[in-house]
Amino acid sequence: MSSPLAHLSLAIHGGARTREAPMPPRRAFGPEELSAVQRVFARSLEFGQDFGYQGQAEAEYTSAFVDYLGAGGFADAICSGTAGLYVTLAALALPKGSHVLLSPVTDPGTVNAVLLNGLVPVLVDAEPGSYNIGREQLEARVTTEAVALLVVHVNGTPAPMDGLMEVARRRGLRVVEDCSQAHGASLDGRKVGTFGDVAVFSTMYSKNHATGGCGGVVFTRDEGLYRLVRAHADRGKPFWEPGFSDRDPGTYLFPALNLNQDELSCAIGLSSLSRLDDVRSRRVAFLQKLRAALLQRSRACLPAAVPDTLSPFFHVIQVESTLLTCSKVDFARALQAEGIPVRPHYPQVVSEWAYLKPHLHDAFPCPNAVAYRDSVFHLLFNENYGDEELADIVAAIEKLERVYAP
Repeated sequence: MSSPLAHLSLAIHGGARTREAPMPPRRAFGPEELSAVQRVFARSLEFGQDFGYQGQAEAEYTSAFVDYLGAGGFADAICSGTAGLYVTLAALALPKGSHVLLSPVTDPGTVNAVLLNGLVPVLVDAEPGSYNIGREQLEARVTTEAVALLVVHVNGTPAPMDGLMEVARRRGLRVVEDCSQAHGASLDGRKVGTFGDVAVFSTMYSKNHATGGCGGVVFTRDEGLYRLVRAHADRGKPFWEPGFSDRDPGTYLFPALNLNQDELSCAIGLSSLSRLDDVRSRRVAFLQKLRAALLQRSRACLPAAVPDTLSPFFHVIQVESTLLTCSKVDFARALQAEGIPVRPHYPQVVSEWAYLKPHLHDAFPCPNAVAYRDSVFHLLFNENYGDEELADIVAAIEKLERVYAP
């Protein structure tokens, strides 16, 4: 058992921090993105026409995005991932009041897009030991009113799409993939986003590939669905019709908002996309080394597996609380105080949000998702972390484990 004096060595109790220097910043945007934006300005000045949206930069970006996914199809750049989910569900024209089966761990934007389309979210539990839903969990929650599945690939870890697609096709469900945290992740040789009917990617500044402060992309191989997505993102315009006039609202198809992405953001996105594989591989390589070190040197912290196919957004570390004299949350907060960026508790379990409970199909508590969340903390990191950061993370964990040993 550790002594009371040992606790005084912890930074959270006034002791010296394991790491005093700030962690390396990510800096997702640099000279390449500045040059990309400048090229848009230069082209505008050369031709004497202001840039807007749905121009050359977006055409280049969406074409490159489709090529990157490697499955053929169409893409539209949207002002945010949330907007992308909203217009996608609108384009699917699902009956009002029908049910959308939904992953239990996600961002409010995902659920809100369901609600704002007049649909009812039905939560599906995660597989044990995971944030992602599985085939068995999906099968157990399909209702007679279910018309769609919105599956989230949480933290760059692909959901088991083969099993999910089998259930969805047998039950006649449209499938939307939320790939906001999973840019470049793959499963069985296919990129996430290419399994369902349509996929949505958030491209806000924190994502592994980004278009600036905010943004999103919708991808589908269905040209008719692509047309409706783009129309719902641009005031109902039937841009594919022969002789369509952008300036004649009398030809528009339905009420819709302007949720377009702009040319500058698309130029940034094209530049960022060219580095996505490098960003992803560097993140994976760092976490693989960290996992190996922790498996060797930690008793109470079990890091998640890191196969080469992931596109990690953060890193999940499971805590065996029976080997400590403190809770998982207290351990993570003490780790924060040591200079290691972590998230002690993840509040993204949908079933727990008070504002949402009246809008859900039922009060299903998603016990697997809650149990997993309650046993883990998240290491926040980026692709610029190296051996020095790895050593400090491991040293801080070892320090805490010595102090909090039973």
